[in-house]
Amino acid sequence: MMPRLSLQTAASLAIANKPDFGLPRYLQSPAQTQQPGIGIVHLGPGAFFRGHQAWYTHRAMQQAGGNWRICAVSLRTPDVAEALEPQNGLYTLAVMEQHTEFSLIGSIAEVLVATTQAEQVLARLTAASTSFVTMTITEKGYCLTPAGGLDLQHPDIQHDLKHRAATPKSAIGWLVKALKLRFDANVPPFVVISCDNLTDNGKKLKAALLQFAEQLEPALANWLSQQLISPSTMVDSITPATDDALRELVAQELGYSDAWPIKREQFCQWVIEDVLPSPRPAWEQAGVIYTSDVGAFEKAKLRLLNAPHSTLAYLGVLLGLETVEDAVSHVELQALVRLMTSAEILPSFIPPAELNAEQYSADIFRRFQNPSVRHLLAQIAWDGSQKLPMRILPIISDNLAAGRSIKLLALAIASWLHFLRLRASQQPSISLVDPLAASLLPIAEACQGRAADVDLWLADCPIFSDKLRNSAQFKADLTDMYQKLAPIAAAAITGKTPDAAAQLLADITKNASAHIASGELK
Repeated sequence: MMPRLSLQTAASLAIANKPDFGLPRYLQSPAQTQQPGIGIVHLGPGAFFRGHQAWYTHRAMQQAGGNWRICAVSLRTPDVAEALEPQNGLYTLAVMEQHTEFSLIGSIAEVLVATTQAEQVLARLTAASTSFVTMTITEKGYCLTPAGGLDLQHPDIQHDLKHRAATPKSAIGWLVKALKLRFDANVPPFVVISCDNLTDNGKKLKAALLQFAEQLEPALANWLSQQLISPSTMVDSITPATDDALRELVAQELGYSDAWPIKREQFCQWVIEDVLPSPRPAWEQAGVIYTSDVGAFEKAKLRLLNAPHSTLAYLGVLLGLETVEDAVSHVELQALVRLMTSAEILPSFIPPAELNAEQYSADIFRRFQNPSVRHLLAQIAWDGSQKLPMRILPIISDNLAAGRSIKLLALAIASWLHFLRLRASQQPSISLVDPLAASLLPIAEACQGRAADVDLWLADCPIFSDKLRNSAQFKADLTDMYQKLAPIAAAAITGKTPDAAAQLLADITKNASAHIASGELK
C-alpha cells in the first residue's frame, strides 16, 4: 500500500525531478516537531485557509523562522482533524496553472475540534504565546445584522450570553470568553484578524466583540476598546474543492497518500491594514501587502474582479456555458466584459497607490482563463441579491453621478434578471440559491421577457435604491439591455441556445463602444 503522508514519510522523501520538494526547513529541527512553537490560533480551517493564510505563514517561516505555527480550530465538524492529525498536520498544496507545482505545508501544528476539545481550545486561546487569532468562518459566522452590528437575537449569540460557562456556539462567543480569561489573568489580548470577504471586516469584528463584551462586563469592553487590535484585511485566491482526482494526482506524482490535499490558482493576495505589532510572522517576506487603505484594495477587487465575474456568470449561464474558463473562452462574451471593465469600471474609482489597476485587471482575465481551476458559473451566480449591491450597483451610481456610461453595467443587471427568470422556469428541479429567493421568484414568474418587466423589477426587487428606481437613465439603459438579451433568455428557458447569440453580443459590444466613444449618456 502507498504510505500515508506524515512527518516520517516526509523526512524520507526523495522524489525524482522535484529536488526542492520535501519537509519544510522549519520542521527539520526535532525540537520544533516535538514541542511546536504555536503562536497563531485559526478558527475555521477550510480549504481557503489552508491554501491562503497557512501557506503565507509557511512561506514566512521558511524565510525567517519563528514560533508561528498554527493551532487550527474547527468550530463544528471533525473532518479536518480526522484528515490531518494522522498526517502530523502536513498536507500538500497543488498550485495549478499550465503546470502544477507542489508544496508540502507544515505550518499547522495541530487541529482541534471545539465541540469536543473545549478545554484544549481555551488553553490555546489564552496562552500568552498566542499572539494572533485569524479567522475564515464565512460572513454568516459573525452573526451580524444587515446593518453590520452584532445580532443579539441570533440563537448562537443568545446561547453564549446565557450559558457563560458552557462551550460557546459562536466564534464571537469563543473569542470573548478567551479574552475575558486573558483580562482576568492580566495577559494582553491577542490580535484578531478576520480573513473573510466582509467589507471593513476588522472594524465590524472588533465592534461585534465589544458589543458582546458589553453584555458581559463593561470593564472588559472598555479594556478591549483600548487594547484590542483588529486590522481590516482583503484576501483573494480561487481555491476549488478537493476531489478524488487531486488525491490521485498527488499519489501519482509524489508517491504518498494525502487524505486532504488542497489545490489553488497561482494568484494569491493578502492585504492587511498596517497596524500589526511586533513580533509578528514575516508575512511581508511571503508577499503580504501592508497598507493604510485596505478599503481601496477592497474596492479594486469588487469592481475589477467581482463585477466581471458576476457578469460572466449570469451571461454565461444564459448561453448554456458551465465554467468561468468556458465563459472567458467565448470570444464575444469576453470582448463585451473586457469593454465593460475598461470603459465603465476602471474610470469609476481611484486605485490605491500600491496597485497598478490596469495590470491587476489584465491579471484577473488571465486568472479567468486558467484551465486547471474548474470554477462553476452556477456557483458564482448564487446569492446575487447580496453580491450585486456590492459589486455592480455602486459603480452604476458613481457613473451616473459623474456622467459616465452605464450601458454594459446595466446589461450585467439585466442578465441577472433574466437569470432569475431562467431559474424560476426550472423549479423545482433547480432551486435559486439566494437569501431573497422567496421574494425574487414570484417577480420572475410574473415576467414575460418584455420591456414592461423592468417596471416590475424596479418596483418590487429590494436590491434597487430609490435613487436608482427614480433614475430615468438607469431605467432606460436597463430596459434597453433587458430587451436586447430577451432572445438569449428565451432560448435558455426553452433549453436551447440561439444561433445568433454570438452576433447579438457582438452587436451589443459594438454599439456600446460607439456610445462610450461619443461621450453621450443616451
